[in-house]
Amino acid sequence: MLFLADESCDFAVVRALRGAGHDVLAVADVSPRADDEQVLELARQEQRILLTEDKDFGRLVYADQQATGGVILIRYPAGARWPLPGDVVQLVADRGNDLVGRFVVMRPGRYRLGPKKP
Repeated sequence: MLFLADESCDFAVVRALRGAGHDVLAVADVSPRADDEQVLELARQEQRILLTEDKDFGRLVYADQQATGGVILIRYPAGARWPLPGDVVQLVADRGNDLVGRFVVMRPGRYRLGPKKP
């Protein structure tokens, strides 16, 4: 699968997904300091699922009705981050293409898939 890792995304997640054979592009490498709208547009243009820890993307997708190829919003507190890379890889393995076009919120031990956006 194709992913775009926002600058807020823990790089351990990037390494884990790459290790599992996924194509992960890091915003820090291709467009450092891009604003959220530019990041969301880059992900959409390249048909990548955005990986982020920035809650502002929820506003862009839901309130501002921005188009997206999918977003995984990671909400892991500091004390519960050790399983994060493996949890993301497992989510992708379990749900795969079902993640495309959805806004997903991940928390330790659970996740919530939003409806598919047209």
